[in-house]
Order: sequence, then structure tokens, then C-alpha cells
Amino acid sequence: MTAFNVVRFKVKAGMEDAFLDAHRTIAEGWPGLRHANIIKTGDGRFCIIAEWESSDRLVAARPQMIATLDSFRATLEDLGGGLGLTDPVGGPVVLAIK
Repeated sequence: MTAFNVVRFKVKAGMEDAFLDAHRTIAEGWPGLRHANIIKTGDGRFCIIAEWESSDRLVAARPQMIATLDSFRATLEDLGGGLGLTDPVGGPVVLAIK
């Protein structure tokens, strides 16, 4: 069953290119990834939305996702409210609209 994960980030001023560059080759390092988009949600704020073959593939890719995060961790600001540097969520699709 298809799964998605979504992660919010706040990128330090002047670090947007480094943040985006760290994601350009994720398809090769994240097995099971079908598709991913990074959207800009505000000034220095981004969100990655990734589609996976299954929840199992999403879970199995967590070490690779953490390694990717480690490669650009210095570009991030704390999101506040006790969240830390990222706000990740994910799970299986329960209703596909189109």
C-alpha cells in the first residue's frame, strides 16, 4: 500500500541552495521512493512531500533519510514549540482521491 511522509523545515537565511542541493540525489539513496517534491511554504520555510511504494519501504529508508538530514542539518533553524529542527509525519494512504 502506498505511503507518504511529510517533513517541515526552517532554513537559515542564505542557506536555501545548500538545503535544496542536499536533496537533488535522494532518489538514488532512498530505495522505495516513488516521487518527492519540496515546496516553499514561506520565508525560509520548506516542506518535503514524498511518496513511497509502501509503509515498509518508508520505514526501511529512515537510515538513509537521517543520513541525508545529517548532510544539511547545519542549514536548519529550530522550528520552535519544542519541535527541534524538523517536523516529520508519515503513514499509509487511507483514501486516494485522484
